[in-house]
Amino acid sequence: MDSQPLEPLDALRALMDAHLPPLHAVVVPSEDAHQSEYVADADKRREFISGFNGSAGVAVITRDKALLWTDGRYFLQATQQLSSSWKLMRIGEDPPLESWLADNLEKEATVGVDPSCISVDTAHRWEPAFAKHGQKLVQLQENLIDKVWKNRPAQKVAPVVPHPLEFTGRSAKEKISELRGKLSQEKASAIVVTALDEVAWLYNVRGGDVLYNPVVHAYGIVTHASAFFYVDKQKTSVEVQQYLLENGIEIREYDSILEDVKALAEQPISFKKAVKNTSNNKIAAEGTEEKEAATEGNREAIIWVDPGSCSYMIYSHIPADQVLLQQSPLALAKALKHPLELEGMRKAHIRDGAAVVSYLAWLDAQMQDLYGAAGYFSEVKGGSLKRKRSEEDKLTEVTVSDKLAEFRSKQEHFRGLSFETISSVGANGAIIHYSPKSDTCAEMQPDAMYLCDSGAQYLDGTTDITRTMHFGKPTAHEKTCATQVLKGHIALDMAVFPNGTTGHALDILARVPLWKEGLDYRHGTGHGVGCYLNVHEGPHLISFRPQARNVALQATMTVTDEPGYYEDGNFGVRIENVLIVNEAGAKYNYGEKGYLAFEHITWAPYQTKLMELSLLSETEKIWVDEYHVACREKLSPLLTGSDLEWLHKATEPLPC
Repeated sequence: MDSQPLEPLDALRALMDAHLPPLHAVVVPSEDAHQSEYVADADKRREFISGFNGSAGVAVITRDKALLWTDGRYFLQATQQLSSSWKLMRIGEDPPLESWLADNLEKEATVGVDPSCISVDTAHRWEPAFAKHGQKLVQLQENLIDKVWKNRPAQKVAPVVPHPLEFTGRSAKEKISELRGKLSQEKASAIVVTALDEVAWLYNVRGGDVLYNPVVHAYGIVTHASAFFYVDKQKTSVEVQQYLLENGIEIREYDSILEDVKALAEQPISFKKAVKNTSNNKIAAEGTEEKEAATEGNREAIIWVDPGSCSYMIYSHIPADQVLLQQSPLALAKALKHPLELEGMRKAHIRDGAAVVSYLAWLDAQMQDLYGAAGYFSEVKGGSLKRKRSEEDKLTEVTVSDKLAEFRSKQEHFRGLSFETISSVGANGAIIHYSPKSDTCAEMQPDAMYLCDSGAQYLDGTTDITRTMHFGKPTAHEKTCATQVLKGHIALDMAVFPNGTTGHALDILARVPLWKEGLDYRHGTGHGVGCYLNVHEGPHLISFRPQARNVALQATMTVTDEPGYYEDGNFGVRIENVLIVNEAGAKYNYGEKGYLAFEHITWAPYQTKLMELSLLSETEKIWVDEYHVACREKLSPLLTGSDLEWLHKATEPLPC
């Protein structure tokens, strides 16, 4: 009789024992080989082994324990998803991973990790902590999770698509030339581009390898005279190959990146010749080798890698005295949007706002018709809450979010959602990054808060919007909480601040109204947004976290404004707009620094019924009314009939 297959944790521990040397612990990060926040299904190793599907977290499996570290956005979700075999470690409250391992494993213990799935920064943080106890970080030759993950999904083979100049504003040639200027400034021979959105932005290409993120699994290497694109060649059509060639970009096989990095470190000219000898295409125009030789001379190659996005595996192939560990210059260059990108973002958000309004008008009518709810505008019930509904008529968190996607899909340039819609009713709204599933999600409720955080990818921009509403009679407490969130949202939106100000300094503006009531939230207040790229984009952010001190906000950046409040087991509130950072045109210019302000580009009404007007100042009321006037002006041309009527009602002035 065949023996039953081992459970994944047991199978993993068997591999740990059999490994040479035997492993006392294995670390399973969330990230892929590019240190991505959101990864393809084939790279969801941490989710597979733990059952927790949040976007951030790291698992540790020892010989007798299984632990998962995650941040405050996911405490409640992880509590619900982890089995009794796992212990939740709360980042900011429990000891950090490296401290826990150093203190709980025996001296000279070995800790295994796939070096392609951790960054240089992470490895450099862990290794000294382990070394204090004689413990060692072991770079595994193969990922042990892959060996126990039966039926692991295959990697997608989605086509590479050039992104037109009408949306990017700058050609790949221009961007590569600018990057070479940065190489010269830092006296570097080459840069290895590892972050997927940076590769996509630099070469003006998009893909479909990661759900919701229009990126392609690829690397880039740029030297003073050459540019290389490491990608599965199955994804490149003849047209794409021609486009890349026209922009001086040579295609190389994805898996040749390690070999080429090693060759590049040995000598940039020999690297160029080695690549040329194995390539079917001409690399560059005649005279390139001479130009590169003159630039590089005979000195050693200095290779620039970003320690936050470069894997420890790639870094390990570069001699320590030949590596420049510094944030990629592409992170900031990508964050500073071209005027055409900003114009595209504005247009995309108007179309997106029209889709959101159509959705809210539809949902309002459905909640009244099917559930007898009072509706978006009223607190008085319109019918029986016990009305019988067929299974086909039943509204769930998933069916209503699918309807929102349908409205968006009708908009010009639509290419899909920018993340999995957070459609959450009642207590589910307190799960900050709640992901409803059709077989387990809640039915819509006529007397509960509803939080919807959603976004879309359009060829001319990426959107991200959150609105919270109630289709019945909100309690006084719910209205107070929602109003304090709105006050924080407005305070940040209205901020004027000098150049050089970081998001860390501004984060407090959104929290002060909540703090006055003894309330708070466990997530950052804002993140950058890509332009038909990742919905979460650095290097800047608005947050209480220390990394928010690292990069000042600058004109032409985009960033979200999304304070919230979450009451476990009861409800959640969040309000979110996308903002553009602009020159402020302040009356004075103290210190000759120049001043900045925000321009909101997200357009959808706020629910007046959830506002406790006595808590709003006159300035805040004027802000709401002016925002609603702008909503009406911008969205009305795209709406008709009952949707237009609903918009007009939703944007009426606040009661005096």
